[in-house]
Amino acid sequence: MWRNERYESVPLDVKGIDEDNSKGTRDSLNPQTGSALRKPRQSDERPKDSNLWPYFQDGLRRIDYVLTYHVQKPHSARKKKSRSCCLRGRNRTSSPAHEDPELAAQEQRLDYHEDDLRLRRDEFEENLREMGLEMEKEEGTKIPGVGFVKIHAPWEVLCREAEFMKLKMPTIKKYEVSHGSGIAEKVNMFIQKVTAPLQPKVVDSRTENEKHLSYPFSREKRHLFDLSDRNSFFNSKTRSSIVYEILKRTKCTRAKYIMGISSLLGSGVYTEAYPLHDGDIDGVHAETNDRKILYEEWASYSIFYKYQPIGLVRKYFGEKVGLYFAWLGVYTQMLIPAAVVGVIVFLYGCATVDDNIPSMEICDERNNITMCPMCDRACSYWKLVTACGTARASHLFDNAATVFFAIFMALWATMFMEHWKRRQMRLNYIWDMTGFEDTEVSHSHPRAEYEFHVMKKSLKKEKSPKTGNVKLTCTDRMPAYMTIIVMMIFLIFVTLAIVFGVVLYRVSIMTALHMSSTPTFRTNIRATVKTTGAVINLIIIIIMDEVYGAIARWLTIMEVPKTDKSFEERLIFKTFILKFANAFTPIVYLAFFRGRLIGRPGKYIYVLGSYRMEECAHAGCLMELCIQLCITMLGKQLIQNNLFEIGVPKLKKLLRQRKIDKKHQEELNKTLHRHEKDHFLGPFVGLNPEYMEMIIQFGMVTLFVASFPLAPLFALLNNIIEIRLDAKKFVTELRRPIAVRAKDIGIWYTLLRGLSKVAVIVNAFVISFTSDFIPRLVYQYMYSPDGTLHGFVNHTLAYFNVSHFQPGTEPLEPLHLGYRVDVCRYKDYRDPPWSDTPYEFSREFWAILAARFAFVIVFQNVVMLMSDFVDWLIPDIPKDISVQIHKERNLIVELFMKEERGKKYRNTIGDPSPQPLRSRPSSQA
Repeated sequence: MWRNERYESVPLDVKGIDEDNSKGTRDSLNPQTGSALRKPRQSDERPKDSNLWPYFQDGLRRIDYVLTYHVQKPHSARKKKSRSCCLRGRNRTSSPAHEDPELAAQEQRLDYHEDDLRLRRDEFEENLREMGLEMEKEEGTKIPGVGFVKIHAPWEVLCREAEFMKLKMPTIKKYEVSHGSGIAEKVNMFIQKVTAPLQPKVVDSRTENEKHLSYPFSREKRHLFDLSDRNSFFNSKTRSSIVYEILKRTKCTRAKYIMGISSLLGSGVYTEAYPLHDGDIDGVHAETNDRKILYEEWASYSIFYKYQPIGLVRKYFGEKVGLYFAWLGVYTQMLIPAAVVGVIVFLYGCATVDDNIPSMEICDERNNITMCPMCDRACSYWKLVTACGTARASHLFDNAATVFFAIFMALWATMFMEHWKRRQMRLNYIWDMTGFEDTEVSHSHPRAEYEFHVMKKSLKKEKSPKTGNVKLTCTDRMPAYMTIIVMMIFLIFVTLAIVFGVVLYRVSIMTALHMSSTPTFRTNIRATVKTTGAVINLIIIIIMDEVYGAIARWLTIMEVPKTDKSFEERLIFKTFILKFANAFTPIVYLAFFRGRLIGRPGKYIYVLGSYRMEECAHAGCLMELCIQLCITMLGKQLIQNNLFEIGVPKLKKLLRQRKIDKKHQEELNKTLHRHEKDHFLGPFVGLNPEYMEMIIQFGMVTLFVASFPLAPLFALLNNIIEIRLDAKKFVTELRRPIAVRAKDIGIWYTLLRGLSKVAVIVNAFVISFTSDFIPRLVYQYMYSPDGTLHGFVNHTLAYFNVSHFQPGTEPLEPLHLGYRVDVCRYKDYRDPPWSDTPYEFSREFWAILAARFAFVIVFQNVVMLMSDFVDWLIPDIPKDISVQIHKERNLIVELFMKEERGKKYRNTIGDPSPQPLRSRPSSQA
């Protein structure tokens, strides 16, 4: 069994090979032998330099796709080398018959394997020739050990496949595009003039007043399409996608199961398969092409302020890639108002920090409040005034504007989803993808692994009398489903165990720092523990992200989905669950569990024997939650998203180029052809990693935004760089991806919508339970004597008699503050020790708890009601687009009615004999 690193391995069955029936040979791939399938050369065609452009050696036929394979050294060279190795250290007169038998058997196996791969390649390539494709082969010319099969699709093949794939192509009919009513058109014209400096210098980015009427291509209706320039009618993106469809469905019958290009790649018959870029992007000889324009007007950090040329991106990379960058652009654009409001909320906290009564009371040294120890034995009593800095910093993120910002972000998420739906519908109209769903299912080919498992199942059923359509059922997949469920639950528990391990680290390191005799260690203990714990969490998240991604892919392969679309959706779902849990479990713990499962002085809750659960600071856990979010968000964006995306591709490229001598590297780059240059580029692995990092970022921006109002600003700054970084990676670092048709972003929209709904609930609980917003309101309107927050800090502190400490838990240094402590304070709503119910929850506790739940219910329902109203208020399809779609349908009907009248007129002239009258059906009367 042989395996390629980017394709799943398929067992290589060498039984049933009939070498006499082999048709494809190396000579048959020579361009001189396929003259019958070539497109006739036109007199105006000029041969192009194949070094600069993706063309055959004749400079006329374009290379639409490239297959690479491993080229083994000739048998004579290997035999000579092995014989010299055998004679080394022996007498030169020894006979060659005394060769090492193990080495000879190994060479025989290698020869048999290489011959088998060659036979499979020959048959597959012969089948491609029968499909009408033309090929040209190169073996080890400049890159040692690599052979290239260059594929060209002639005009007849392109027309046939375009009709089969129902590709919408522009007709000769044009119509005027209206931009809405008079007022809307004036507004659009004004916006275009204002944003003119922000538009890239690309023709596709400008609004056109005329549009070609598009219709699925048909060879019988060629006269409807503008075929004056056949070379540009099918662009390079469309040509490569057509060839890829042929490669996917072409069979190789030398095995017991159907094989397409994905199976051949997984079996090692071919090593790589990719379309080519249009040309070079730099150099004195680089002529203007779409790739060069994208490099200059899109993949550059100096034009970060400009809009993206989405039309050209779609033209070059296909609809699926175009939709990703369009969505990323809309998301980044919508982050601007969110970032502005977040900064205003943060500045409001800065401006009002000196007027905040609770923090002023904490910082007032006249309030001689002695607090209970933070840990057993090693920690001693401490003054509340030492928490002054933390209290003032907490007010920056926990103030009256926090509630407003949470409501704003919930509505912002709804506005973003509605704006994207309208933008997506507009792109579908511009890209002629409005009716794509009708043809999507019919061209979803089964995956090679699915066909292999179906083949094995059909072989078992040959012995049974019941035969029929064989397919994999839920019963067949039941072992895989059980494995997936068990593994997912196990990995979730692994994530929880990791978080618990970090909690134990924080508890133990805090105790160790308190016991340290070094004064520098004993200062700023809480800040040190917070920061180091957040950094450890970040490192674990980055490492486990890669592990979970690999496990999710393995589980999806085990599930054996039927189609590529099903495989992708199931992989996305599993990866999202694992990575979301990995990133947000530490944050959820800080927001909702830390400081609530600790017990009370004299009756603390312990884990693993002697570890006491960690407490929040006096100002609450919101500050620690903010630190965790800040470090996780910035760390993931800087290290995982940007550094890995820049460094890893460059490292892989250097490793691929190590096979070539460095002395000849520069000279070789000048003489390499287009297909050889693209061989050194990185493989395209899909858009899932790009979407996943943005979805996780969207979760951090919306889910816990009440505790970190600067999150939209950091996300905006990251995405401005991310767009250009991804653009540069697609244009310069990666091979050109297969152009995939798509009319939406698929399952990612469902995940986004789910996160926006969950964000409302999460922010309601954060405001209610994590911050002190509700306790402040309850105190101000129920318990305050003057209706202000004066006395709020004392109201939140309970009393504890130090004589009630459990034996062995009292402080080792009870006189640390210089005086004897009889009663200490701790943050909780409990009755004092001198009451009838000592240390029980007080009436204030139950009143505040009821207010917390009431706020969650009211906040959730009000915000969701407002979000649904915004959703209802904004139509999914823009009015002008709806009018244009209806207009297109009417124009298509008129075009075909005009064609039918023309046919009848031509038939009447050609055959003037009278036609018998036919009775009209009653249904049409």
